[in-house]
Amino acid sequence: MKLNSARRAWHDCAYIQSRGGLSSLEQRCLLGTAVQTTERGVTADHSVHSTLAGWIQSAIAKLHPQVRVFGEFMYSPHITRELTEDIREAAEEVVFGMALSKSARMTKAKREKAVYVVAGVLYRYQYMHQGGQSANPDPLAKPETFRAWLFDRHRVRIESCNWERDWEVFVRNCFNCCEDLDRMALSPVAVTIYQMKEAA
Repeated sequence: MKLNSARRAWHDCAYIQSRGGLSSLEQRCLLGTAVQTTERGVTADHSVHSTLAGWIQSAIAKLHPQVRVFGEFMYSPHITRELTEDIREAAEEVVFGMALSKSARMTKAKREKAVYVVAGVLYRYQYMHQGGQSANPDPLAKPETFRAWLFDRHRVRIESCNWERDWEVFVRNCFNCCEDLDRMALSPVAVTIYQMKEAA
């Protein structure tokens, strides 16, 4: 397990190292996919990984549940599709609640569409920050492409007229909430990494 960044550590701490090589290739051929097992290797790498992962998992476990679910949505390698959907929906609820509290009052119709706007912002934010040091470009930066994505994915039509007045501030609030949650989720993990490196 490499302790290069809090994002990477969050992702990697969920894996249990197993013996690689031909055994994983055999599983892939038999099952059509790789299966994670708890089979121990012949080196001390497994113990080192387990120890480091335990420290990171302990920091994650101490987070507020709403912050933790956002971090899980962003950085955990999920095993089942059902679990992924549950975590995504929970993260959307957290961001929606935070963004709504920072936004002006909405009509019922606009609020129903805002749920899907939050889902779109989370999709964008995850793409931009996952798998690196926040180096990916925003895939739906232009309002036209974002509106088209919302219609293609959720069949929600948002009018282009008055985009800035009706939606730009709400979208910005959603991104700000994601950044706040991300910082709250990763800060304790980064502190733990720093402490481990200092103790070494």
